[in-house]
Amino acid sequence: MVVSCTTKRRKYGLEDDTIDIIGHALALHIDDGYLDEPAMDFVKKMKLYVESLARFQGGSPYIYPMYGLGELPQAFARLSAVYGGTYMLNKPECKVQKVGKVARAICIMSHPIPDTSDSHSVQVILPQKQLGRKSDMYLFCCSYAHNVAPKGKYIAFVSTEAETDKPEVELKPGIDLLGPVDEIFYETYDRFVPTNNHEVDNCFISTSYDATTHFESTVKDVIAMYNKITGKDLDLSVDLNDASAAAEEQVP
Repeated sequence: MVVSCTTKRRKYGLEDDTIDIIGHALALHIDDGYLDEPAMDFVKKMKLYVESLARFQGGSPYIYPMYGLGELPQAFARLSAVYGGTYMLNKPECKVQKVGKVARAICIMSHPIPDTSDSHSVQVILPQKQLGRKSDMYLFCCSYAHNVAPKGKYIAFVSTEAETDKPEVELKPGIDLLGPVDEIFYETYDRFVPTNNHEVDNCFISTSYDATTHFESTVKDVIAMYNKITGKDLDLSVDLNDASAAAEEQVP
């Protein structure tokens, strides 16, 4: 018998606000569709959160690279070149379909976000129902401690799936949490998904970044692309040192 999340919720008497926080801020669901899905999937996502929380001593389930996320695509580009691939950005020839639009604000500040224990990195997820919206709102902050800003400066991002053409109005609930802002930049951009047949044109196209700031959807997209390119499932349990040694032994 498959038990849904809604059934489990009723069993334990969880209130709406509680299930909102657990489902969206901890399990990272982007809508309420998970409530009708098997509860075991939800439990596994909660288990991942708890295990990630205990993985490092910083008290957070997340990790963030020094010098920002821009180094990651650069690394993929170099690796692609080593194996004969061509890495392309914003090519008009790509076969894609528009599926939505993201509203985002980039804020430069001279202080940490209030009520966050003066943390240099923060992620806040505002569930859609608590904002009266159809989609969640995401707030992420990093600072000079990550080598992404001058000494004493903090950079915050507030984003959501755009439901209007007024990002200043839509993003206000998140921006209001930041305190004084030195400078703020608003932007909206379209989201696309690939429509090509990679088996025919040998072209592997990633999806656009969505509004989330935890990058779970991006990681899933990368794993899916790995499967398409190599024909194999990504096995993260492999010891890279042992794998490298085995590969060297096979070289004639």
